[in-house]
Amino acid sequence: MNAKSRGYALIVVLMCAFALTIYGAYSPARKAQKQQIVCVKFKKGVEMGAVEQHMNGFAALKHEIPQIVGYTSGKTILPNQAIADYDVVHYLTFQSESDIHTFEQSAAYKQFINQNKGVWDKTLIVNADIRP
Repeated sequence: MNAKSRGYALIVVLMCAFALTIYGAYSPARKAQKQQIVCVKFKKGVEMGAVEQHMNGFAALKHEIPQIVGYTSGKTILPNQAIADYDVVHYLTFQSESDIHTFEQSAAYKQFINQNKGVWDKTLIVNADIRP
């Protein structure tokens, strides 16, 4: 490759990098404005396999339901007495209350509930705004 070709290649690479930077800065991002926290207490004696199935099934909903902007989960830890009666927490984020409603009415979420409610002792669902 001669010097002139290298110069053109460098210009093309720099222009592409600039274009990608501009695209990233100005492309519309899906900003989360609402959140839903789902706490679950499993029935006494539920096997770890059922708990893992529950956790994996809930996590998979993010890929099946486009209204979910973000998802994380975890096991509750003490000494947080407010949720000490629950074993796991799912944290979902959405753009709007309408998206939360669409999520709750989706066939995938209803199927998840039907497949897992037999191992739940109780649940707690809290919806809230996300503060900027």
